[in-house]
Amino acid sequence: MLILFTCAAAIGCILLCVGQDYFHDEAMNTLKYVVNQSDYTVQTLKNVTEYLSLAKTINIAQLVLPSNVMDDIDKLNVDLNAAADTLTEKTSENAGKIVKLFNAVRSALITVAAVMLILALLGFLLSILGHQHAIHIFVVSGWLLVAVTFILCGVFILLNNAISDTCLAMEEWVENPHAASALSSILPCVDQRTTNNTLVQSKEVITDIVNVVNTYIYTFANANPSQTDFNYYNQSGPSMPPLCYPFDSHYQDRQCEPREVSMANASVVWQNYTCMVSSSGLCTTAGRVIPDIYRQLVAAVNESYALEYYTPVLLSLQDCKFVRDTFQEITSSHCPPLEHYLKIVNAGLGLISVGVLLCLVLWILYANCPLSEEMFAKISSPLKWSSGCTGIKIGCTRSGKNDASLSITSVA
Repeated sequence: MLILFTCAAAIGCILLCVGQDYFHDEAMNTLKYVVNQSDYTVQTLKNVTEYLSLAKTINIAQLVLPSNVMDDIDKLNVDLNAAADTLTEKTSENAGKIVKLFNAVRSALITVAAVMLILALLGFLLSILGHQHAIHIFVVSGWLLVAVTFILCGVFILLNNAISDTCLAMEEWVENPHAASALSSILPCVDQRTTNNTLVQSKEVITDIVNVVNTYIYTFANANPSQTDFNYYNQSGPSMPPLCYPFDSHYQDRQCEPREVSMANASVVWQNYTCMVSSSGLCTTAGRVIPDIYRQLVAAVNESYALEYYTPVLLSLQDCKFVRDTFQEITSSHCPPLEHYLKIVNAGLGLISVGVLLCLVLWILYANCPLSEEMFAKISSPLKWSSGCTGIKIGCTRSGKNDASLSITSVA
């Protein structure tokens, strides 16, 4: 029985080590996923800030964005930087606390598994060898460790319930994402006012950039001025197509007209309208724009295209979609493994607790009845025969140096 219970305790230690290792790795992977989602959001906000700042530098033949738009960009960049800093700060703070907690739990479990395994094996050997004093010391320490193990088992049951409740809360939050919840401390949504302003401002800037580009196309490129006009550089040839407005007057998506070019292929189409220039800056071949202006137009288009690219991303920030997607991924891919590995840890703790507890009882019995004394008693015990209700005891008595007598005594 002692061997059986010692093996049970050893198996529990193995389960505990394996379970806690898998649990720790899965917990860190989950945390890493959340941090990556937060970093992606922060980087998105910073990219939008950078592109908005670059939009202020657009200058096509002295055509620039309106001054009020530039002021709005400056104000919005302040809010975007504040939102990015807040998200980074909260995520880093929470991630640091979670890492410390799980590292402490891991260290505690590894220590318990190692100590209990050593205790079970040494207790087994000492009890077999009959070292009573050492066994008494092991019994006292064993009771304390068993109590600690039972407490840890209870703590992990509570942790299992907490993780299950958190996963359930995430599922409920996915259904109702704007409800007030403690989950906001795990991965907070970006301030809705900031995202709304960013989305509107981005669309305004895109529209203003298209205005600047098309103003140049209509006023300079497609004009046929005389040599004395300020906008003359010997432009000629077919008219250059204007850039498509991606939004209407209400900033809703609109379809491009046939004569317009989209932002995706504007650089390719306009290259066909670029002329060769002389040292004086005049076109020497047919074309509507000189190479320097062409590069400025392409830079402006790329700027507006980048801002348009981030429009759906900003929409996902506006309605907390990125948080909802994150929680949905956690509940479907990370919660089941976490709960499974926690069950393995609890099973290991349970086996250790019960196995060592029963070993303690047997250690006391083996220590009080050492195996060597039992074997000696069996070997040196008097020979007895019994037949029916009467037994005969045979003994040898020595009366002198050379005299010996055999005595037979009847035993009832």
